[in-house]
Amino acid sequence: MHDSVVLLGLPRGGVVVAAAAAQVLRRTRDVTVDVVLVRKVGVPAQPELAMGAIGEGGVRVVNDDVMSMCGIATATFDEVARAEQRELERRAEAYRGGHPMTVLDGRLVVVVDDGIATGATARAALGVVRALRPAVLMMAAPVAASGTVRSLASLADVMVIDDERGDHDLSAVGAAYRRFDQTTDAEVISLLRAEH
Repeated sequence: MHDSVVLLGLPRGGVVVAAAAAQVLRRTRDVTVDVVLVRKVGVPAQPELAMGAIGEGGVRVVNDDVMSMCGIATATFDEVARAEQRELERRAEAYRGGHPMTVLDGRLVVVVDDGIATGATARAALGVVRALRPAVLMMAAPVAASGTVRSLASLADVMVIDDERGDHDLSAVGAAYRRFDQTTDAEVISLLRAEH
């Protein structure tokens, strides 16, 4: 069994969940908390609906079914993705302050999010992390849509979901929470600095 674990939170809410999980895990093992940078590529008329996602290292995920259902052209995806790439780069500088991501090669890594609806950002995050050769790659979230969990299962060695819901019961992650305030950049930066 691995004595140390790396928790990688998806910004922004996943970093909050990762930091909380680290407090519990530190009772029995060494824990590092970092961020894995991904951005949802939302449908222009419905930004919360993911037509895909992008991630560090050039990772790109396209939800073909959403693109088809909404009649989205590839050029439109590319345009939105370029804007999200600029935001991804801004966050990399803000959250890491120029430092590289924690070394993942050969380690137990858990990608953590605050919830998984369509799975676009989770899929991108798993792609980013898998390319960095962890020994074991886990995906964890408090809540997720069951169909999405099945679609992600082949990308992670282990899936840990506390509350798995029907696909129609979780169209947005915020719907699973009594209170779902948006986490700010300042909160993420503060949590990451406290971890380092």
